[in-house]
Amino acid sequence: MKDFIFDVHCHTIASGHAYSTVHDIAREAAKKGIKLFALTDHAPEMPGAPHLYHIKNQRVIPRIIDGVIVLRGVEANIMDYEGELDMRDADLKELDIVIASLHHICIDPGTRDENTNAVIKAMENRNVDIVGHIGNPMFPIDEEKIVKAAKTNNVLIEINNSSFGPSRKGSKENCGLIARLAKENGNMVVLGSDCHIAFDVGNFEYAGKLLMDIGMPKEQIINTSVDKLIDFLESKGKSSIEDIKELRKKRFI
Repeated sequence: MKDFIFDVHCHTIASGHAYSTVHDIAREAAKKGIKLFALTDHAPEMPGAPHLYHIKNQRVIPRIIDGVIVLRGVEANIMDYEGELDMRDADLKELDIVIASLHHICIDPGTRDENTNAVIKAMENRNVDIVGHIGNPMFPIDEEKIVKAAKTNNVLIEINNSSFGPSRKGSKENCGLIARLAKENGNMVVLGSDCHIAFDVGNFEYAGKLLMDIGMPKEQIINTSVDKLIDFLESKGKSSIEDIKELRKKRFI
């Protein structure tokens, strides 16, 4: 898994059910050779999640900690079957990276059509960059429709390593189907550890193996290059990454 050099799905103690600080994650990422990670604590409607001000105040976090680039983001909750999120567009726009996910504590699992519509409508929000753990069997979806909509809306499909554990039992087969459809459709996918403790940052053991097993071309896996990620975020109109682009120009990253 040494080809996968960044992790865009990480939670700190601010999420309320995670166990590490920003610096804990940075330090562990540096040890593992991870070049970049994104802070994606849960948005406010998740029980125990931080206040909106905490999410907005990420601008005080250094761009580079222990030699690792830090992106400022959020895992927003999809709140209804029309894809409404629990943060305003104006606030999401300030962040570097936004994951939109279905969590049963924020939205009741609906029918296949309802869940599919919720995810597609969320992807139509230009501020959304990634759809998180869509292989969760608690929320049945039309995988083909979502894969096609992700490409249309320039949204990355996450293959979530945490989903292969006990937190979302039964996800493996769904993730395999989603990954194969993404491969055939030419979608870009992103691996996320969904770490809730620093030691799991950059842990793509199961998700990475899945992509290797199906022969996913490296060109379709964004985690192989920080430049690919920066270019993707630029294509999404992320003005918040201007300082990172400057660092790249000066060859600091």
